[in-house]
Amino acid sequence: MLVSGQDVFKRLKHESGVHRVQRVPATEAQGRIHTSTATVAVLPEAQEVDVEIRPEDLEIGVCRAGGHGGQGVNTTDSAVRIVHKPSGLEVRCQDERSQHKNKAKAMMVLRSRLLERKMAEEAEKMASERRGQVGSGDRSEKIRTYNFPQNRVTDHRIEVTLYNLSHFIEGDLDPLLDPLIGAEILERLARVQK
Repeated sequence: MLVSGQDVFKRLKHESGVHRVQRVPATEAQGRIHTSTATVAVLPEAQEVDVEIRPEDLEIGVCRAGGHGGQGVNTTDSAVRIVHKPSGLEVRCQDERSQHKNKAKAMMVLRSRLLERKMAEEAEKMASERRGQVGSGDRSEKIRTYNFPQNRVTDHRIEVTLYNLSHFIEGDLDPLLDPLIGAEILERLARVQK
């Protein structure tokens, strides 16, 4: 799901982790509490990936195209080879009779390959971040417990318990989000002072 608004990531990033729910289902004749968990990952919206190709990062060479095509192909230096030095990617193009057209085509292919590589790196970074947030999903990794029989919500990271679960479920998250943000600020200050 996508949530948008002012400071939304700053406020909701603390929801990442394992949430434990304790409830008595309507079908439970003995009144036993059932426990289940849900893992939540809160990630900022992925930005569009731009590829910047600087001229000094390119090594461009021309040569004669080989193969079929008659005298024109074999006598003019129309084939283009471009090497992107930082990534080591190499692109060759000899489809067109014109060196300029081959260079433009090779640049388009190079830009596409660099974009594909960068997008794969970003996707892996996001997947890694998500794995770090949700862990294994085991109950022992819980960050918060929602206990319906007692109308209680407990955040285990800051040891805060509220007895208004119904309001919390309806969206009144501030009584827990504000102390979480405060704890994060204090933790950052403690790290800076070390």
